Amino acid sequence: MINAVRGIDSFVNDRAIDVHVTNLRRKIENNPKEPQYIKTVWGVGYKFIKQ
Repeated sequence: MINAVRGIDSFVNDRAIDVHVTNLRRKIENNPKEPQYIKTVWGVGYKFIKQ
């Protein structure tokens, strides 16, 4: 995602994505600590679940 947005030569840390996902979860999830829409896929990243 970082490469798609900022380019391959970006100096943005991978944790920047985690911060954005956390903020999105706070906005769209009923309980951000038990997300239903944005799931973490360990070792891969994140997955959006339509309901």
